[in-house]
Amino acid sequence: MMAQRLSPNNFDEYIAGFPVSTRIILEQVRAVIKASAPDATEAIKYGIPTFVLRGNLVHFGAFKSHIGFYPTPSGILKFKKELSNFTTAKGSVQFLLSQPMPLALITKMVQFRVKEALGKTPGAKNPKGAH
Repeated sequence: MMAQRLSPNNFDEYIAGFPVSTRIILEQVRAVIKASAPDATEAIKYGIPTFVLRGNLVHFGAFKSHIGFYPTPSGILKFKKELSNFTTAKGSVQFLLSQPMPLALITKMVQFRVKEALGKTPGAKNPKGAH
């Protein structure tokens, strides 16, 4: 039961749990995602902020020294070259808090994920029931 109380209910609660300097960066990331995916809704999934558009679009979260950004494996693969200076894994990238946040790159990645989610990317699969 204690874990439930520690889990944020929404983006504002999640962001409020961090120092001011990190909150500013989280709000910037949130704003560029919202601008790039205006039809996406906000949810907390896996304990972190998630934008949802016909399924999970992107997740992001703050850690001690970085912002984790999760654009799915396809988002990482598509921007492999642009992400070469960052630590990446199959579906995630770490943006160091000590460096300027690459908001233009995040914007491009979200726009790619929106097209993919809506089935407008070559080779993208339409979610079941999507038209």
